Amino acid sequence: MLACFALVTVATEVAGWHRYQVLLALALKRSDEGEALVRADMWFGNLTGWWQATFLATMLLFILWLDSMRSLADTVWPQGQRRHRAWVLFGWLVPLGQLFIPKMFINDLWAAAQPAMRRRRGNPLLTIWWLTVLAAGAWATDGYSALKQAATAGEARQALRHVMLSDGLRIGAAALTIAVVWRLSGLLHHAKDSEASADAHSS
Repeated sequence: MLACFALVTVATEVAGWHRYQVLLALALKRSDEGEALVRADMWFGNLTGWWQATFLATMLLFILWLDSMRSLADTVWPQGQRRHRAWVLFGWLVPLGQLFIPKMFINDLWAAAQPAMRRRRGNPLLTIWWLTVLAAGAWATDGYSALKQAATAGEARQALRHVMLSDGLRIGAAALTIAVVWRLSGLLHHAKDSEASADAHSS
């Protein structure tokens, strides 16, 4: 689903770039007809709708994945989980808390996945991922709001530049999220298997 989200975001980026070029051509008097702009608006609008639907589905699946990872962490290192598992959902919804609670939740999962003697919360991959997610979120709505309110072609082009930058950040965030999901899933499953093997030997 993350890969699908990234591909739809790329398609939206391409549609936004095409719309930008059509607006630029109209401003430079390279075209006297608005049919190309109507088609560009249609493609951009449709893909934006698909992007929104894909984003919601991706967030839902990511939250479900986090909950399943919390179940694994509770079998390996329950005392190291600082937040109740309900925060896997509410951490994304609480104002201000959404800036750090999801990262704290992920840090605890990461620590649980490490060998007992080398447990440490946080990792450069997690830090880069979270900063990219925050940057993408900060740029996410401003561009679309400005695009809806644009009264001239110049204002629309400026808003589209903002949207395309935010799309680029979202593509980066999706790629890093795939890396985090892949790595953390492998580490936690390995930690659970090691814990079960140790219990079997001790008994």
